[in-house]
Amino acid sequence: MLSAANVFACAFGHRSRVSSKLNISKSEQRVLHALAQGGYIQHLKNDKGRIESIECFNRDGWLLPQCTLAIFKKLRSKGAIASLNGAPYRISRQGLTLVRSQLDNR
Repeated sequence: MLSAANVFACAFGHRSRVSSKLNISKSEQRVLHALAQGGYIQHLKNDKGRIESIECFNRDGWLLPQCTLAIFKKLRSKGAIASLNGAPYRISRQGLTLVRSQLDNR
């Protein structure tokens, strides 16, 4: 049985998943851009298995200081980054739709 909200969403083509038109802050945008170019986020867990600290690296191996634990949590809750089998966090397909293209000066 479909609820009224689901009928509305189906009728107008809206998806029930997170929309690709989320508001992303400048700092989140910078981190996503670095990840889209091949960067990653290394996480360190405590003895309870919770993420205690993170380090964000760009594709050249440089540490990005603007990537904080708060930004990491926002990006993870939006589904913009993901980790598979304990590997470092990388940008997800959802994150690629959220990141806006920027001019690369290389």
